[in-house]
Amino acid sequence: MGFAATLGSHAARTGEPLSKRMLSLIPSAPRSLTAPLDPRAPVLGRLGGLEVRLARTKAEIRAAQELRYQVFYEEMSAKPSPLQKVTRRDADGFDRFCDHLLVFDRARAGEGTAQIVGTYRLLRQATKGRSPGFYTAGEFEIDRLVARHAGLRFLELGRSCVLPDYRGKRTVELLWQGIWAYVLEHRIDVLFGCASLAGTDLTKLSDALALLRDSAPAPDEWRVRAVTGRRSTLPAGTVCADPKRALGTLPPLLKGYLRIGGYVGEDAVVDHQFGTTDVLVVLPVSRINPRYVSHYGADASRFAA
Repeated sequence: MGFAATLGSHAARTGEPLSKRMLSLIPSAPRSLTAPLDPRAPVLGRLGGLEVRLARTKAEIRAAQELRYQVFYEEMSAKPSPLQKVTRRDADGFDRFCDHLLVFDRARAGEGTAQIVGTYRLLRQATKGRSPGFYTAGEFEIDRLVARHAGLRFLELGRSCVLPDYRGKRTVELLWQGIWAYVLEHRIDVLFGCASLAGTDLTKLSDALALLRDSAPAPDEWRVRAVTGRRSTLPAGTVCADPKRALGTLPPLLKGYLRIGGYVGEDAVVDHQFGTTDVLVVLPVSRINPRYVSHYGADASRFAA
């Protein structure tokens, strides 16, 4: 998941815990995960009752943060800060510089509203000068990659999550539909981001990590190392004992990156806050498998509303 969330992190800035009085001043956020349906909002794609578009309001971004908290901290094993426990939102200092891709279920919620069931966070290089930098740079040497390819436009993908009942083909296809439309709109050349494997024991993850290392190794021009002090690598000679089983353990979006043509770095980074082990995925747009370009449409029209 990358480095720790930073939004309003008093403890991170001062080393002091938030006092009970300070916590009492922070209102708890609602957990409806719903937002009004704005008929003027451009819809990037639709499958049945699901549709994907970018967040347009602060309320929608807050709902996405609440969804992330529900998945990362309540369902999975991420460790919230005292502030996050009160707000029940996964929020950090990068959110305000990002675009937030949302999947809505129009059939779930009241009249004129829809439930947010999936989200993906997008950070363009064009906004990097106004932001703290790329989130992924807390784990991997992203600045070196960008400098090596001066003139190309980079897009960081992160904080992807989907509610359990929606973790199927339709939701993943809509997320990719939204990403592809965004790539075309902003003329993106390179996608990258951390992909997370559940767990922090590299021994238990050795099959999956070996499979990724051997299946999609990055050539020198796209090779990125983890930052010094956070770098973990498999022992030399480690092989994947059961490739089929290892493939089955990979998250759907990570398998999607492999099918489309993404490269996976050889280093892993253990993220103890989120209880995950992260690898870096780099996907030059020029390398995307033509079959998937045809599937979504060269103009992103396949599932467009």
